[in-house]
Amino acid sequence: MFSARFPWDLRPNRLTQLLAGKSRRSARILDLTESNPTHAGFTYPPQILRAFDNAEALRYQPAPAGALPAREAVAAYYNARGSRVEAAHILLTASTSEAYAYLFKLLTNPGDQVLVPRPSYPLFDYLANMESVEVRQYPLVYDGGWAIDAEGLASAVTGRTRAVVLVDPNNPTGSYVKRAELDAVVRLCRERNLALLSDEVFSDYAFAPDAARAGTLAEVTGCLTFAMSGLSKIAGLPQMKLGWIAVNGPADLRREALEKLEWIADTYLSVSTPVQCAAPALLAAGEEVQRQIRARCGANLKLARQALAGSPANVLAVEGGWYIILQVPRVRSEEEWSLDLLEREDVLVQPGFFYDFESEAYLVVSLLTAPAIFAEGIGRLRRQVADA
Repeated sequence: MFSARFPWDLRPNRLTQLLAGKSRRSARILDLTESNPTHAGFTYPPQILRAFDNAEALRYQPAPAGALPAREAVAAYYNARGSRVEAAHILLTASTSEAYAYLFKLLTNPGDQVLVPRPSYPLFDYLANMESVEVRQYPLVYDGGWAIDAEGLASAVTGRTRAVVLVDPNNPTGSYVKRAELDAVVRLCRERNLALLSDEVFSDYAFAPDAARAGTLAEVTGCLTFAMSGLSKIAGLPQMKLGWIAVNGPADLRREALEKLEWIADTYLSVSTPVQCAAPALLAAGEEVQRQIRARCGANLKLARQALAGSPANVLAVEGGWYIILQVPRVRSEEEWSLDLLEREDVLVQPGFFYDFESEAYLVVSLLTAPAIFAEGIGRLRRQVADA
């Protein structure tokens, strides 16, 4: 009766089942997986609410690409960071997830393929399957830092490949795309007639500057390119449901892509008028939330490195984002590590296989976690690892 777009086992995994049991017993869980900034104890400026006191929000004037003032505010966001992006090349969506759905509709037919990094965020499989698209993975490799395996990427391309996805910085590795890597990827896309999709939602959360980084792909012209971001991460406002796609590349392809994206967007008209009216103020007010998040993540990263120094757990190199990866001894599986930490220490972490790590044993921890919970949780984790 139901669509083949649901190939997954929908039963809760062992970690979810154990967590549910702990919750029923009212156990105090030290959650080191927090990903929702609105649950993380940040102070939101009052002007965020005032931004919705706008009579224009009561008028429905549908614009498939999004209201021009909102798109101009997004363009100003890029321009303030040194990148020239035109409002005419921006299309608004309700989220980055919706942006992916639009782009898969634009670029693929059922059975076509898109290439995504491994390890990376597990949402790609779900988004692609919903569009009847196949995901193929290309490897990121670690040698004191993460890098794209250029040969692995090239070998992953088939006759059905339509796009390459970059996540910049990657989630959860926190690694940025470097200029030399980008040159190679753009060259591959141009030669193989592929589109390039860049997910840049964590781009503002670098721990230190690095001149070797490529920066936003919204300025790339060597191949058809789509740079995605939104309020969810860059302003800590996931509930506002505003994302965007910045389109670039050869002028004829860019023009046709924008025209077709408007047709897709016109079918749904999903972005609400109030959030579009509020967008300029939300982007401005979100800067304060972003500063708090950067400070929190930087402090928790420093604490983790200090607390785990000299222990069997190793914090892998990270350049930015909200997460860190801990390499732990392979005396047990990642699943066993995660289950033992939750069962014995009431500490919740994510196993690396959630993100398709190719080898064991890695744990993923969120730097967004409230400091007191983070410190106690990391302390218990160190104790558990030392006793293994």
